[in-house]
Amino acid sequence: MSISGMDILSGFKNLSKKQKMMLILLGFIIILTSGFMTFFALQPKKEAPQKPISTKNTKKAPKPEKFYASLSGVQVGSAKEVNKPVIGVMIENSVPARPQSGLNQAEVVFEAVAEGGITRFLALYQQNQPELIGPVRSLRGYYLDWASGFQASVAHVGGSGDALARIRDGNHRDMDQFFNANSFWRAQDRYTPHNVYTNFTNLSSLNNSKGWSSSNFQGLNYKDEAKNTAPSVSQIQINLSGHYYNTSYSYNPECNCYLRNQAGSAHLDREKGQIQPKNIVALRVEMGRGADGYHNVYSTIGSGSGVVFRDGVAEEITWEKSSEGSNIILKNQNGQQTKLNRGQTWIVAVPISGGAISWQ
Repeated sequence: MSISGMDILSGFKNLSKKQKMMLILLGFIIILTSGFMTFFALQPKKEAPQKPISTKNTKKAPKPEKFYASLSGVQVGSAKEVNKPVIGVMIENSVPARPQSGLNQAEVVFEAVAEGGITRFLALYQQNQPELIGPVRSLRGYYLDWASGFQASVAHVGGSGDALARIRDGNHRDMDQFFNANSFWRAQDRYTPHNVYTNFTNLSSLNNSKGWSSSNFQGLNYKDEAKNTAPSVSQIQINLSGHYYNTSYSYNPECNCYLRNQAGSAHLDREKGQIQPKNIVALRVEMGRGADGYHNVYSTIGSGSGVVFRDGVAEEITWEKSSEGSNIILKNQNGQQTKLNRGQTWIVAVPISGGAISWQ
C-alpha cells in the first residue's frame, strides 16, 4: 500500500494544534541533529600525538681496549707493541766501569756475582730505547738461563766456555760483539776492557737483520700502581760479596720506588741519575763453582725462596723456573702469583751461603 503526499497533508490537517506543534518541533530537532552530525563528519580527524623519538643512545660505548708490554707491564699503544723483541745486554759493574749507561732505562735487570766477588748485570729492554748502553762485557751461563725465559737476544763481548757453547748452538739469539763489531764501539774516555758500548738503535737493527721480530713468553705478573699510605719497610740491605758490591735501597713514597745505593753511595746512571726501580726481587739461590773451578754457577732451574719489595712492604715468596726456556714464576704464601708494579724490576740472585737480605 502506498501513501501519497495528499494523504500526508490530509492527515496533518486532521491533527490538533498541539500535535501539529509537537510534530514540527520533532522535525526541527531531526534536521538540526542531522546538520550537526554532517558538520562533525566533515571535520579532519586529529591524529593522536606521537611520542618523540629519543635520539639518546641507551647503549654505553665500549671502553677502549688497553694493551700492556709483556716485559715491564707498562701500557702501550697497540697490540703489536706487546710482544716487541726483547734485547738483553751484559753490563759490567766493576769499579772502573762506573757509572754505567742505560741501566735506568732497562725494564728488567738481573744482578749476580760473577768472578772475584764482582757483580754483573743482564739488562733487558723492549719499550725503552737508550742512546747509550754499557760498558758491555762477557756472558755467563746463568744469565743465558734468565734471558731465555724472556726469549731475549743477548748482546755481549765473548763469554765463559759453557755460555758460548750454549748460545752458539743455533737455539738462542746471539749478538756477540766478536761477530757483530759494527754494532759496538770502544769509548775513548774509558780504558780496555771497560769501554765497549752500544745503543738500542744498533742492537734493534742487528736484531731485525736476523729475523727476530718478536719475543713470546709468559711475563711477570703486574698490577696497576697504588701508593701505600702506611709503608712498613723503608730500608733494604742486600749483601752479595763485599763493600763495593753490597747494595741498599731507600723507599721513596713520592715515586713509590726504591733509590738504589752501592758501596755506600747512590748508584748512578751516567745520563739518567740515580737508579730507582719500582720492584726489588731478591732470590735466594745456591751458588757454586763450575767445572773449570773458576766461574760461578747458580741454581737457576728449580725453585727456592725469596723476598719481593714493592709499595713500601716486604713479601716472602717462592720462585719457580722449570726449564731454561720457561720464565721465573713468583708466588706468594697462598700459592698465587705475586703482583708487581708496572715499571722497572730489579732481580738479585742472593747466594744462600754468603749472601744476606735484611730490611727495616
